Amino acid sequence: MACFKGKYHDELVANATYIGTPGKGILAADESTGTIGKRLSSINVENVEGNRRALRELLFCTPGALQYLSGVILFEETLYQKTASGKPFVDVMKEGRVLPGIKVDKGTVVLPGTDGETTTQGLDGLGERCAKYYAAGARFAKWRAVLKIGPNEPSELAIHENAYGLARYAMICQENGLVPIVEPEILVDGSHDIEKCAYVTERVLAACYKALNDHHVLLEGTLLKPNMVTPGSDAKKVSPEVVAEYTVRTLQRTVPAAVPAIVFLSGGQSEEEATLNLNAMNKFKGKKPWSLSFSFGRALQQSTLKAWSGKEENVEKARAAFLVRCKANSEATLGTYKGDAKLGEGAAESLHVKDYKY
Repeated sequence: MACFKGKYHDELVANATYIGTPGKGILAADESTGTIGKRLSSINVENVEGNRRALRELLFCTPGALQYLSGVILFEETLYQKTASGKPFVDVMKEGRVLPGIKVDKGTVVLPGTDGETTTQGLDGLGERCAKYYAAGARFAKWRAVLKIGPNEPSELAIHENAYGLARYAMICQENGLVPIVEPEILVDGSHDIEKCAYVTERVLAACYKALNDHHVLLEGTLLKPNMVTPGSDAKKVSPEVVAEYTVRTLQRTVPAAVPAIVFLSGGQSEEEATLNLNAMNKFKGKKPWSLSFSFGRALQQSTLKAWSGKEENVEKARAAFLVRCKANSEATLGTYKGDAKLGEGAAESLHVKDYKY
């Protein structure tokens, strides 16, 4: 059997294709309670359910923002939350023609016998959770695998374990109607050059698509969420045009044309840097059988958080900042961003966190 053809086949293909619509992308608002707590503490806001809900409402209900989005990834708590007026967030998204997504992994654990490399847990009970999330309105899912570049890393063991974990997760999602986002993130930590990042990214993506094929995953009903190919965080930066050349070449060598869209993670880049790099990829002349878009968390929210600071009187200012970043990234998916977005506070600062936990 070449690929799985279950009862959700047509729906999976249609939803994956829609999420990859040029001009649209994904807002990653699936930070765990601990991670969102760190974001809130950076603006001196207490990490309680009411404040988490208020931040998500600020984002989801920004007038004009949803036209630039095709999906929003949610944490389980957020999937069931409502606006202050009582409307479920899922309904807000549906009215804005945005598909709700859900984070389904359970975080990483260390692989014994490695130098701190990890694998992602959460396969136990995943089918039941996916069915429950589908019933609640979710139509796609996210599972983050994490690899690192080091003297001997990533090891073959780490690559294999994470590739097959992603493939098993992807098949379980498709059995239950959710489009799986395949996310093998190679952390930017380190002093390696862009050549090393390209080499490792090619190895990892090749292993992932071998595993997806082995598990009969329907590629037309999936999305890829990779890192951009860049130098390490402690190395000298390169231009967006160089990032574009290396990233597109890496994808050409590894990602089948059957995949409808590639939605990049920002990986600790500043808001503006991530947008400029994405724009350069879409301007790059070469074979690109998939749409190239975004699935940004920090790189869509940083200036919005700074503008809001947890104060009701700042909501409109924060929404204006969020709208600026949504519009800029929408233009970047078309290769038409001119770098002329009004930069809010924090838009140009690096968002890199070493050994980032989501």
